[in-house]
Amino acid sequence: MAVAAPGQLNLYASPALGCRTVDCFDKLEQIGEGTYGLVYKARDVLTGEIVALKKIRTDKEKEGFPITAMREIKILKKLHHQNVIKLKEIVTSTGPENDEQGKPGPTDGNKYKGDIYMVFEYMDHDLSGLSKRGVRFSVPQIKCYMKQLLAGLHYCHLNEVLHRDIKAANLLIDNEGNLKLADFGLARSLSNDHQGNLTNEVITLWYRPPEILLGATKYGPAIDMWSVGCIFAELLQGKPIIPGKDRTMQLDMIFKLCGSPNEVNWPGVSKLPWYNNFKPKKPMESCLRETFRQYGRHAVELLDKMMTLDPSQRISAKDALNAEYFWTDPLPCDPKSLPKYETSHEFKVRQQQRKLEEATKRQKLQHSRVPPYQQSRYPPLHPGANQPIHTSQPPVAAVASHHYGKSRGPSGVPSRFNPNRASQGGYNSGSYPPSPQGRGPPYAPNGMPGSRGGGSNYSHNSSSYRPQNGPYSRGSSSGRDTLGNNSKSHQQHYYSKHYNGDMG
Repeated sequence: MAVAAPGQLNLYASPALGCRTVDCFDKLEQIGEGTYGLVYKARDVLTGEIVALKKIRTDKEKEGFPITAMREIKILKKLHHQNVIKLKEIVTSTGPENDEQGKPGPTDGNKYKGDIYMVFEYMDHDLSGLSKRGVRFSVPQIKCYMKQLLAGLHYCHLNEVLHRDIKAANLLIDNEGNLKLADFGLARSLSNDHQGNLTNEVITLWYRPPEILLGATKYGPAIDMWSVGCIFAELLQGKPIIPGKDRTMQLDMIFKLCGSPNEVNWPGVSKLPWYNNFKPKKPMESCLRETFRQYGRHAVELLDKMMTLDPSQRISAKDALNAEYFWTDPLPCDPKSLPKYETSHEFKVRQQQRKLEEATKRQKLQHSRVPPYQQSRYPPLHPGANQPIHTSQPPVAAVASHHYGKSRGPSGVPSRFNPNRASQGGYNSGSYPPSPQGRGPPYAPNGMPGSRGGGSNYSHNSSSYRPQNGPYSRGSSSGRDTLGNNSKSHQQHYYSKHYNGDMG
C-alpha cells in the first residue's frame, strides 16, 4: 500500500476493512432473505466488481449488535478456503437509506442509526435454486459437487467450526463450477475444552439429524455429516428425501428410512430428553439400501455411513473424501467443464413461483365471477318501449337442459351440457340445433324471440343476446312448447318459466 508524504492525505490507498460505506455500491436486486439478514446483488462503484451485500437485521435486537452476526464475522475472518464463501469487507450506512424510488426505506426499528453490511464474493446460483428449476445432475457432476462440499466442511471441522445449517440453499455455485459453503449465521466455533451445552434449535428441519430432533445438547461434527447425507441423497433423486412438516413427522420419516433407534444400534439413545415422547410404537428396519440401490453399491455404502442413526458411528468428512465412490468410474468431472446455467437463487425462484400461483388464482377467480344473469338459465328480458312482445313460441328440437345436464327430450338425444363451461353461463358454442319443422331459431339476429326485424336493448347488457343449443327445450314428445294468446297472464307465465330459470 502506498504511503503518503508527511502532512498529506493518502488518497490512493485502499481503505482498511470496515472503513467504506454502502454508498460505494449500487444495489442491483435482492437475491436472498433469511432470519438474520437480506442479501442483495450489487456493483462496486469504483471497480465495477459484482458482489453480494448481506444486510444484518437489527430490528429484533434491543441491546447491541446481533450475537449471530458477530459469530459469523469472527468465524469467516478465520476461515480461508476455496470451498468456503469469502468475506471481503464490512461496510456501513450513515443513516436510514432510500429505496429505489428515492423514498426513505424501512428503518428496521433503528430510526437514527445506520445499517451494517457484510460484503461477500458473488455466486451465480445456489443448489436449491437449480433444483427448483428442474436441473438434474449427472453422476460426474454429483461427485464433483460432493467432493467440494466435503472438502470445505472438512476444513471447517479441522478448524473446530460447526456449520449447523447445511442445506441446498446454503451451497452456492458459480459459473466456473465452484461450490462454496455459505451462511454461517448459525455456525459455532468449538475448543478442545468445550463441554457446555449447545442449543438444539439449529439446522433446517429437512436436514436435521435425529439426535437434534430428540433433544441432544451435546453434539459435534457428526450433525453436519447427516445434513451432507441428505444433500447427497437429494442430488441422486432430484428432490428432498425427508420433507417433514414438523418434528414428529420428520422423525417418523427418518425411522421409516433408516430404521428405529434402540440401545443396540444406538447406545445411549434412551437417555436423550425427548426419546420417550417420539419412540416408535413398533420396531422398523432400515430400507435405505433398498431405496437407493439403483445408484450403485459405492453410492449406497457412502450414503448409509453418512445417515447412520448413531452419531458416533457416522462417517467424518475426511473419511468420506477417501470413500471408494469418488475413485470409481465415472470419476468426478473438472469443475470448469460443468455446464453454465441461467442465474438461479432460491429466493428469486420462489418469487417467480409465487407470482405464477397468484396469476393462476386471479385467472380462476375471474372465470368464477359470472354475472348473475349468466348464472340463471336465461338473462332478464327488458324490451324497448316500442318493441312488440310476441307470445307465440316457435318449436325447437328437444335437447338437454344446460344447467342440470339431464336430457328432457326423447331418449337417444345426447346432452350438450358441458360442466367445464358452467362459468361461461352454461351455453355451448356450437350452432343452434335445427328445428324438426324446418323453422329458424327462436331468436333472430336482433335478439328478440319471434322477431325478424328491429332491435332490442337490455338493461344488463347492451349487446344482442344470442343463446345457443336450444334454450326452449322442455322435453315434450313433439318438441313443441307453445304459449296461448296475447293475454297478460300468459305472458307473465311465459317469462316466469323461461327467463327466471324455472324448470318446473
